[in-house]
Amino acid sequence: MSGKVSDAGAEGPTCSMATTNQGQKKETSGQLLKAEEQERNPIHPAVHVDRQQLEDVAAAAEDPQKFPKCHPAGGEEDLPEPCLSGESGMKEDCGIDKPTKSDQDNPALAEFGLERAEGGDFFQIIDDCPPPPAPFPHRILTLKPGDVHGLFSINKRETLGGGKFGEVHTCIEKSTNLLLVVKMIKIHNPKDKEMALNEVHVMNQLKHRNLIQMYEALETPNEIYLFLEFLEGGELFERIIDENYQLTEMDAMVFVRQICEGVQYMHQMYVLHLDLKPENIVCVSQTSHMVKIIDFGFARRYKPREKLKVSFGTPEFLAPEVVNFDFVSFTTDMWSLGVISYVLLSGLSPFLGDNDTETLNNVLAAVTDFDEEPFENVSEEAKDFIMNLLIKEKSGRMSAAQCLHHPWLNNFAEKAKRCNRLLKSQIELRKYMTRRRWKKNFIAVTAANRFKKISSCGSLTTLED
Repeated sequence: MSGKVSDAGAEGPTCSMATTNQGQKKETSGQLLKAEEQERNPIHPAVHVDRQQLEDVAAAAEDPQKFPKCHPAGGEEDLPEPCLSGESGMKEDCGIDKPTKSDQDNPALAEFGLERAEGGDFFQIIDDCPPPPAPFPHRILTLKPGDVHGLFSINKRETLGGGKFGEVHTCIEKSTNLLLVVKMIKIHNPKDKEMALNEVHVMNQLKHRNLIQMYEALETPNEIYLFLEFLEGGELFERIIDENYQLTEMDAMVFVRQICEGVQYMHQMYVLHLDLKPENIVCVSQTSHMVKIIDFGFARRYKPREKLKVSFGTPEFLAPEVVNFDFVSFTTDMWSLGVISYVLLSGLSPFLGDNDTETLNNVLAAVTDFDEEPFENVSEEAKDFIMNLLIKEKSGRMSAAQCLHHPWLNNFAEKAKRCNRLLKSQIELRKYMTRRRWKKNFIAVTAANRFKKISSCGSLTTLED
């Protein structure tokens, strides 16, 4: 679905065009349009608007770039439905008033992501919009020899990450000036190259807004270079442990839902991540709530008839079947999601011991409780969500699709209202609907003028003196 909205059947106020002569008003086709529109949509009165302003707004509305990108399809059908309130059941704004112009122009409020309602209360804005796509189209890549340093300028002075596989740095493609990150993998044996080839193959299958995208894959005699989308926000957990960041359950819901959406897509493509952990959830920017899943080095294509076992991962996020070297499946990722959710909500790791052996034994015991003090103010919905993921028997865990239908990850608008938060999608929706209604005004005025011209020629209702 495109960002444009069909003109047919849209609701909104219209402007009528009528002509008077010697104080006697006659009904024109414009008034008929008004009557029809008010019959269909009685809650919006007709308003007077400036023609030039309407033309400007209509021209802007025709541009798809002007529509909010807060929804997967960018269109009307996926927009959240406003709350219903009052005896009439009319659609309202969930009680959150629009900011005054002075607030909108106030840089201090913008810096802290705040918006003020007319009543004087401040609402922190939660950017619940989906992340933007990568700054390049999805690519199907093959690992090939290449002049790495001739094509890319790699910043080796700053290391973003590293491990047994190698290091991660920022880099710039010289021909386009595109900022990327590069994963440099040392090739010590054929197994190392096989792992890199597997990552390229997996990334070729994945095109989703909540999953990082690969740009290029090159090799030299001793190293493999995987070039990936750059995400400036850093690791999610590094951001939320900042002393200036106040994490609420509402924030956690927005983060976890995005992770679920990425995992659901992976599983639809028969890919298991097998290394979901906080370090592999990265923020798109330093201020938004948009996140993407990264690092598919351990990911595997899943073929249900071919039993798969793995012996790698981070101990405190491993599922019991991995510890037991049993067969893994889609729900192996779901266990890790449960651990991540637990940590997000409490700041505690449910199975972490004093050493790896104790941690793995805790995982096998699979005993989870919410008696700790940090869970005192956590909702029962959140606890139920986690409990339905941290189940030792993998067949008993929720799937990603079931998670997305769980009550905890739904009805965000009402929950945000209760905790004095304002979803950015609500703000964008208001702007979108305002543009849409003004556009309908312009269409009605144009139609009325056209009918008036026709009527002056005697084709429609004529005007009497």
